[in-house]
Amino acid sequence: MSDAAPPRWSRRTLAAQAMGCIDPVTKAIVPPIHVATTYIRDEDNAYRSGFVYGRPDNATVREAEEVLAMLEGGPAALLFGSGMAAATAVFQALDPGDHVVASKVMYWALRNWLTGEATRWGLSVSLAETDDLDALRRAIEPGRTKLVWIETPSNPLWTVTDIAAAAEIAHAAGARLAVDSTTASPIHTQPLSLGADIVMHAATKVLNGHSDVVAGALVTASEDDVWARITAIRRQQGAILGPFEAYLLLRGMRTLPLRVAAQSASALALAGRLDGHPAVAAALYPGLPRHPGHAVAARQMRDGFGYMLSIRVAGGEQTAIATAARVGLWKRATSLGGVESLIEHRASIEGPGSPCPPDLLRLSVGIEDPDDLYADLDAALRAAAR
Repeated sequence: MSDAAPPRWSRRTLAAQAMGCIDPVTKAIVPPIHVATTYIRDEDNAYRSGFVYGRPDNATVREAEEVLAMLEGGPAALLFGSGMAAATAVFQALDPGDHVVASKVMYWALRNWLTGEATRWGLSVSLAETDDLDALRRAIEPGRTKLVWIETPSNPLWTVTDIAAAAEIAHAAGARLAVDSTTASPIHTQPLSLGADIVMHAATKVLNGHSDVVAGALVTASEDDVWARITAIRRQQGAILGPFEAYLLLRGMRTLPLRVAAQSASALALAGRLDGHPAVAAALYPGLPRHPGHAVAARQMRDGFGYMLSIRVAGGEQTAIATAARVGLWKRATSLGGVESLIEHRASIEGPGSPCPPDLLRLSVGIEDPDDLYADLDAALRAAAR
């Protein structure tokens, strides 16, 4: 970080200027991409530059990690080749036989991994409705539970878990708390400040924001033995993010506060207009006052409630699918958090065993004009309902 970047600068300012980084060789204000995989040793065989080999470390990756750590308020961050690589590294840092509790409603690929590969590897996994604190307490086995994993707001129902309360419950039982904060982003929520030990992001989503990078990220509250173990897992498994992807991610994070503000404002406006729409049975969005998790969300989220919402279509599954088929501006595609708005029938994607209702459409709100987005979806809903 540049000496010209005093602590009084806001997160928005530091993100916009990539922590005030200036290339020391060319004086460029845009950080360069460092693609080297190996580095010269000093005459005495040391590596005083701090770089040895490309698998465990990279200068461009470090720069992006520094920005993310600043945004989350943690001492260190690690970037991975995907969100799944980041998330699974946390569980792989545990020992076979350890017990973990995770949100029942969560990112479907990680849920499948936890109930499949993780159990074959030796972890004991319990899924709970973590927005229900009593259910969370019942799921934890004091002394045996080593990790509580929550996703809030949860994908795709957008239930809200009280992070501070979950941290207190986990810590009282001798467990750590990890939070998937992908849909909140560090602009709305900083889980570490609420007591979480680790925060995870599928950086493919809003952190990058342009649908052109696959990446994952972890930020820690403490550089302790567990963090050292996760760092070793990334190094040994070769799971580090590539330098070009790190460069694109850094570029995306420089506009993150502006993008998230616009997307969240549009999502709130759309949720309000869709709630009560004649073709919509329910709009699911934490920013709506009638949402069951609204009070908790209002307490732990700031400057908005996120860019994701879902609608349950009044005509059922086939009408929901027909609605997605009739949109023009919304794009029928997987993923979320990009500048373009996406729509998806999640039950079809997740398949048997999904907790996702078959009448649900997941909406990722981009930066387009919200009136245009509403008009397009309204026309599709009305056409499908005929």
